[in-house]
Amino acid sequence: MGLILLIIVVLLLIGVLPNWGYSRDWGYGPTGGLGLVLLILVVLLIAGVLPLGF
Repeated sequence: MGLILLIIVVLLLIGVLPNWGYSRDWGYGPTGGLGLVLLILVVLLIAGVLPLGF
């Protein structure tokens, strides 16, 4: 479950980068927010709170 969440967040992080046409006007705000979510998710995976597999 944790690995699936990690993959989804990484894909979302790539999707909100400002070099894509639809997200140029957004700036780096969404990237910073999703980066924080990714950091929290990785810390929870390392701490063993979220299981890595099913």
